[in-house]
Amino acid sequence: MIDGMEHLPTTESAVAALVAVAAEYAREIEVTHDIGADQTSRRSAAGLGVTTDPDGSLPHEAFAEFGGVPRVSVRLFPEDDALITVDTVECPDIPRDDVPAFLRSVFGGLAHVRARRFPPGYRLIVPLPGDRAHKELVPMVLLTPWLSSRVR
Repeated sequence: MIDGMEHLPTTESAVAALVAVAAEYAREIEVTHDIGADQTSRRSAAGLGVTTDPDGSLPHEAFAEFGGVPRVSVRLFPEDDALITVDTVECPDIPRDDVPAFLRSVFGGLAHVRARRFPPGYRLIVPLPGDRAHKELVPMVLLTPWLSSRVR
């Protein structure tokens, strides 16, 4: 259990958690759904007109965009992971259960950018529960005003 959230077994429960986080931080949220193997991004090899996986299940993917600064989007995949984009930085392979905590760190001001002198570079650091953190390389050319304001 993370931040009082139970395991998010379905895309619908994960979307409900995103909506709750958006309400908590007074953010607008827009969600679109892709349902069926012929619609989801990781199943482009599905044949024409094939909507189910080989096991007969109907894969469900969702994409959410949050209003405000920083610009944040979340793509929830049927495989229990997500791609979160914070401004220009893509954070792939985030476990679905960590998504609400990840967003709370970003919206709550805990996420920051660490600058390194040698070799020069930047990393987006997003603290997660249990003394964990997601770290993602930020190319200098992708530093936005919001990312620059978070450099430590």
